[in-house]
Amino acid sequence: MKTTIAVFFGGRSTEHEISVISANQAMAAIPADKYDVIPVYITKDGHWFTGDALRDVRNFRDTRKLLEQCTEVYMRPVFGDYNIYRAKKKMFGSDIVATADLAIPVLHGSNGEDGIFEGVLETIGIPYAGCDTLASANGMDKITMKQILQSEGIPVVDYCWFTDKQWDSDRDKQIHNVESRLGYPVIVKPANLGSSVGIGRAANREELIERVEDAQRYSTRIIVEHMVEHLQEINCSVLGDCDEYITSVLEEPIKSGDFLTYEDKYMGGTKGTKGMQASEKRFPADLPDAETKRIQELAGETFRVLSCHGVSRVDMIVDRDDRAIYVNEINTIPGSLSFYLWEGSGIPFAELMERLVRLALKRKREASAKTVSYDQNIFSLGAFSGTKGSKGTK
Repeated sequence: MKTTIAVFFGGRSTEHEISVISANQAMAAIPADKYDVIPVYITKDGHWFTGDALRDVRNFRDTRKLLEQCTEVYMRPVFGDYNIYRAKKKMFGSDIVATADLAIPVLHGSNGEDGIFEGVLETIGIPYAGCDTLASANGMDKITMKQILQSEGIPVVDYCWFTDKQWDSDRDKQIHNVESRLGYPVIVKPANLGSSVGIGRAANREELIERVEDAQRYSTRIIVEHMVEHLQEINCSVLGDCDEYITSVLEEPIKSGDFLTYEDKYMGGTKGTKGMQASEKRFPADLPDAETKRIQELAGETFRVLSCHGVSRVDMIVDRDDRAIYVNEINTIPGSLSFYLWEGSGIPFAELMERLVRLALKRKREASAKTVSYDQNIFSLGAFSGTKGSKGTK
């Protein structure tokens, strides 16, 4: 029998459309002779739908018409129940639309790549590809990620961070912090978004205020980083788990300004239909062998230290002035699943998807061998005589 894979995409995220593109690419690459694919599209307001029409990205030009061809569904947060249920009950017959064996989340950004959706899958207990809840959350939050990497000796650029409430209540203190620790120019970012959304360069105090106010629209936590002015951006993908992984060939994305924009990444001459594959790039990156090896090592260490799983992409910064190398961020569900980097490394897209399936099933087997609860019922031992816990026995 074929394995049934539920591919989740869309979501309540600023990267919603990019997720649709990545998921359609992934579903087309999954070998049909081995797997049955169930597309599960999550709308911008959080409703789930399934249907064959979701497998053609062109249908998303008219979402209302598309959803009329689909069935609204849900999964129950019950451990071991892998069924996908019809939201509107039928008069007769089963409400089960399909039963999944495995899930592949292709949800970029908030409410998907940040551990929230992975927590839902953990609650259900279904095997799934990609990072778990903790690794997803740490990888998504730029502040937490940098703190972890710094503690392990992995180089990151200098930064300051604060919450939106700290900014509103004591703006002068936060500005002084930025100016005394970093100086100008700086890059201002929402802490938990990807795809360059809400990111801006500030060359002075007035621009800093403008950029922070823009970033506040997207996140409660703001990070301000020292800007490497003559930078070279290099990306490397990592595949496996934190104990055993491989790294891809490198790419150098071509930016149109001071940093890689949303348009650079996704609109590069293709009107947004091909995801990260579409962006302009030097591929493979033209670097000395020693730098290539060092970047691959740092990408692998980032993946390992954050306890990542599946396929991720680590974005690096090289300072052209002194050739210093820094980890910029990790994408735990990268655009287009970084398939083009793996094809360049000799692993076709179909093989990449099969490896993700095998990794998901391997993790499930290993997790099943761990103890998560005790069979003994302490309430039957007579140790608890009331509602006060251990203090009540004294």
